[in-house]
Amino acid sequence: MAAVLVGQFHARDAEGRVYSVHEFRESMPEDGAEPVTTYRLAIGDRIRKLDDNQFLLVQTDVTLVREPEPPASE
Repeated sequence: MAAVLVGQFHARDAEGRVYSVHEFRESMPEDGAEPVTTYRLAIGDRIRKLDDNQFLLVQTDVTLVREPEPPASE
């Protein structure tokens, strides 16, 4: 199964470091099941989604908080 990049965003840890997070979705789910969404840092480290705005960096147990999207320019 291949995963397709479907989104990117930035998240911060408690010390203020910014991480680039990539959101992937399975391109062909098995047996009509819902596609599985996974998250990874741009450097490849695994991330687990805790809720809509909080993520856990699996290797170090560091909590990341999603940065708000910048307002769209008109």
